[in-house]
Amino acid sequence: MRSSVRRGAIAAPVALVLGLGVGACGVLPELPDPVPSDIVPSRAVTFAPQGGEQLSPDGFDAVQRMAVRIRNVGCAGLSTGSGFAIDEHTLITNRHVVADSETLEVSTYDGQDLEVSAASSARLADLAVVRTLDALPSYPELAVGDPRTGDAVSVVGYPEGGELTVTAGEIVGTTTDPLHENLGEVLITDAAVEPGSSGSAALDADGRVIGVVYAKTSDGRSLLVPLSTLQDVLADADAFTALPPCSS
Repeated sequence: MRSSVRRGAIAAPVALVLGLGVGACGVLPELPDPVPSDIVPSRAVTFAPQGGEQLSPDGFDAVQRMAVRIRNVGCAGLSTGSGFAIDEHTLITNRHVVADSETLEVSTYDGQDLEVSAASSARLADLAVVRTLDALPSYPELAVGDPRTGDAVSVVGYPEGGELTVTAGEIVGTTTDPLHENLGEVLITDAAVEPGSSGSAALDADGRVIGVVYAKTSDGRSLLVPLSTLQDVLADADAFTALPPCSS
């Protein structure tokens, strides 16, 4: 879901649209049964906080404040993606969002630019960590475990590199990760995502992180790296390598 201006239009529908980048697609095996065939992606909704005590002085909820827009200025062009804070100076996003970058530009919900100090990407999963010198305005809690089929899910990100949106849906199943089979299962949700949504946080009904958006299927479903995988990768000191400079 990295939105890019350096590639052509998305090709004909395939089983998986890798990263949801404009023109960045890969032909992969169809998702295995059973997966409901009558799921319709939900439309974008306006986030309505559950309680006024969660609002910041500027009127934005903590869930909105933790999401960031990531601009990848690479040797070959410009692309955009999303990310979210997990502590005051650490962001989670996708590996393909930050790959081949010359400069990473991070901005918050209110347009504030944050200086990036370092970035690293996971060797196996489509995950990356970005460190910022400037403090991030908010970060969410992590859920106690992975969600189950039927659980509510919201995706918070910056589709097309534009305004912050929150889309709602539910977990509709699981599948073997079509890109990284050794990592086991990933989650399938019908919450709507678009190019630029890669790296968005997927949240449960209580606003806790349950996964990371990384790809979209040709029938409009979204794939999530589950929380358990994210936690396992973050706990492995050897799982990440420093982001190499792009090649010109």
